[in-house]
Amino acid sequence: MGIDRAVLFRLATSERFERAVRALPGGETRTWQAARRYVAGRTRDEALATTAEVLHRGHAVSVDLFGELVREPALADRVVDDYRRLVAALPLPPADVWLSVDLTHLALDVDPAGTADRLAALASELPPGRRVQVGAEDAARTDAVLTCILAVAGRGLADRLGATVQANLRRSPGDVDALAGSGVHIRLVKGAYLEPTGAHPHGEPTDVAYLELAARLVRQGTSWSAATHDRRLQEALLLLQEPVPIEHLLGVRPDVLDELARRGTPTRVYVPYGPDWFRYWMRRVAESRGA
Repeated sequence: MGIDRAVLFRLATSERFERAVRALPGGETRTWQAARRYVAGRTRDEALATTAEVLHRGHAVSVDLFGELVREPALADRVVDDYRRLVAALPLPPADVWLSVDLTHLALDVDPAGTADRLAALASELPPGRRVQVGAEDAARTDAVLTCILAVAGRGLADRLGATVQANLRRSPGDVDALAGSGVHIRLVKGAYLEPTGAHPHGEPTDVAYLELAARLVRQGTSWSAATHDRRLQEALLLLQEPVPIEHLLGVRPDVLDELARRGTPTRVYVPYGPDWFRYWMRRVAESRGA
């Protein structure tokens, strides 16, 4: 991994850097123009319009309201209210639209019990067949994230939940087993965080771990999807299990996803929106610097 990519990942988590760039003359406008490829919009209405476009192209959708690292439970409650308004505005089934959320947006760091209640409230808002996909965060939070998901699944809401597992984490086989046993859907990703310990290097070791986890999920008969833009990995997965749902981020290789959909592969697009888009865009820039 080059130093440029590592530096960009650190900047992507820097509130100070974000403020500095957006304060520059024209900084907000120029960065938004670059970010627009990956972001559905800054408002709910813009996100709904993008959702309609993606559904029209034949893909399912997961909609995410940007946000993370909330430390005030009252603010997290307002986030849930925003998601409720989003749910009310989504197209009705059979349109295949899920939600996506990071648990630190629901105050996981300061209020784990309340976060479980908030996640359960979101899941309960959804009609049958829809889920809340919980995003992966850094490895230091994995135990807390899994504890919350499993607790909410235990309330009879497993069929409304999805969990994200990062293939680069050495602990992930055990996490897959625990989640599969709970009945939640598993979204398998390579892993985007730069972990100091407990992780496979990016590149071939993570790719091998990804395939091993995929084979594990197939053997267990678990509901799962492959969130990867790696074409070689996608084709290997489709040989392993046909069809396996493939997920992409909005704006990343849409031509590939369209081609997969034409072949009859189930596809889903992550559609994020909201005013807190800057650091998400920086992560996409960092990831573009190499594998």
